[in-house]
Amino acid sequence: MYQPPHFREDDLAVQHALIRAHPLGLLVTLGSAGIEANPIPFVLEASASGPGILKAHLSRANPQWRNADPTQEALVVFQGPETYITPSWYAAKREHGKVVPTWNYAIVQARGRLTIRDDPDWLLQQIGAMTDAQETPRPEPWAVSDAPAPFVAAQLKGIVGIEIEITRIEGKWKVSQNRAEADRLGVSAGLRLSGDDASHRMADLVDARGASSRE
Repeated sequence: MYQPPHFREDDLAVQHALIRAHPLGLLVTLGSAGIEANPIPFVLEASASGPGILKAHLSRANPQWRNADPTQEALVVFQGPETYITPSWYAAKREHGKVVPTWNYAIVQARGRLTIRDDPDWLLQQIGAMTDAQETPRPEPWAVSDAPAPFVAAQLKGIVGIEIEITRIEGKWKVSQNRAEADRLGVSAGLRLSGDDASHRMADLVDARGASSRE
């Protein structure tokens, strides 16, 4: 990933927080069918020996798990907040007009070897952890155990688990850090006037990174 120094995010806790907030990762593998990519929800587990472990499952009918070359790194891309940035928000537009549009985003890329986990107990644990992560905040959370055990067992036969021990992880927060303070303030104000949640989340990132650049 192209990484200008001012956009790098190397704090593992910050990277992990984005993954947990946006667990639908794009799994990219290289194998007998060439490059394959599928969006897959992941569970992230901490690791004492590395940057973490990603666990997920694929439909057994999905050929990606069969085609992936186990000797090659897999790539998982987690996309956080992203928004278009109009130059109309920049103070510099009014000063000299030498501005262009851009796109702000926060993203994490994780790499590691892919291991197949075709074991019902492993799959049940993975599905339970993934479900709990999404259901716990709900007023009446659903649990895997709410479904009949024979039904769950039958469903498990239709999926295959994958596990990636992360060997390399990169974060990139491109949130207007390269702009002058007046431009950052204009971007934040413009995003907040947009009214949608994605724009508000990006405005929070612009404000937070702008504040840290002044410290």
